[in-house]
Amino acid sequence: MRGLVLDVDDTVYLEQTYVASGFAAVEAWCANSLGVLGVGARAWRLFEDGGRGTTLTDALRDLGVEVTPEVRRAVVDAYRAHIPDIELLPDARALIELARSLAIPVGVVTDGPVSSQRAKVAALGLGALAKVVVVTAEWGTSKPDPAVFLAVEKGLSLAGHELVYVADNPIKDFQGPQALGWKSVRVRREGALHYQLATPPGVTEVPRLDSHGLVGLLSRSAAEAREAETK
Repeated sequence: MRGLVLDVDDTVYLEQTYVASGFAAVEAWCANSLGVLGVGARAWRLFEDGGRGTTLTDALRDLGVEVTPEVRRAVVDAYRAHIPDIELLPDARALIELARSLAIPVGVVTDGPVSSQRAKVAALGLGALAKVVVVTAEWGTSKPDPAVFLAVEKGLSLAGHELVYVADNPIKDFQGPQALGWKSVRVRREGALHYQLATPPGVTEVPRLDSHGLVGLLSRSAAEAREAETK
């Protein structure tokens, strides 16, 4: 393994912290533009109850607001365009710093709207830490499309068998890289949105990014690369 590739949401930070940050931004917009208070708190309760997709508009309706197409667009824009109050989890930062110290290049692949994913990348400092960042929506596709993983291979100048991909979502994260011969690792965090889903066959599961197995994999790979260079 000569390259480390990471997913973003629920892999290097907990996505629920982004959701809370976005709801706070929508709360501020609704207070300033509609004179309505409590939208963020109501949306969070719906989210905790399993609400997805229409959480913000459901919260507005619960508070008696008529959700016109214009209002809906405005709250979605406020959510997606806000500057996220998020940070790398300590174990994620430790793994990235270890990879960089071992001269193992880091790549990032992330799904979602361009504006929100680029804002997350900036808030987490991943642009400075990773050699290549692929936001799938900028390619007009999403995971598990192998095309985005091929783009990472090209950006890192490495082949599939030289890469390990660390992500969280069993539904879409691993089919693409596995088809290209990548090693796949699923981080199964408490509090992650897909925590309850089973890890697919052929995918290694770890509870944290500083788990012994993953750290050992990077260290062994770096040692093997140094040994190969001396032969």
